[in-house]
Amino acid sequence: MDLPVGPAAPAAPDLFETALTAAIERLPDEYREQLATVAVVIADEPSAEELASTGAAGLLGLYQGVPRTVLGAGHAALPSVITLYRGPLERSYRGPDALTAGVEETLRHELAHHLGISDARLGELRRGEP
Repeated sequence: MDLPVGPAAPAAPDLFETALTAAIERLPDEYREQLATVAVVIADEPSAEELASTGAAGLLGLYQGVPRTVLGAGHAALPSVITLYRGPLERSYRGPDALTAGVEETLRHELAHHLGISDARLGELRRGEP
């Protein structure tokens, strides 16, 4: 039997990838533009090294790089990366709508780190503190 020759049909995006695409599209333009200087990747689970480097018991996402607020960050030797962890996010946010909201919240959190905003300041902003 002859098999068809030619490019393979593209795989249908999974729910997680669809949620990430929606989260990126919902970012305000000025923040979405900041993603031009950072790679957004999906990993299944955080590594032991990533957990150890943050001192966290678990991670939904991780920003690694030089925040934009650091002088010369646009010319950093290593690219900045936002990693979203599929397993923890899917376990924490059940169902398509919840997953989309969780991916969006995590992406915005990690993008804030790329823009130089600390976890402490993010907490203050959530509480409505100036």
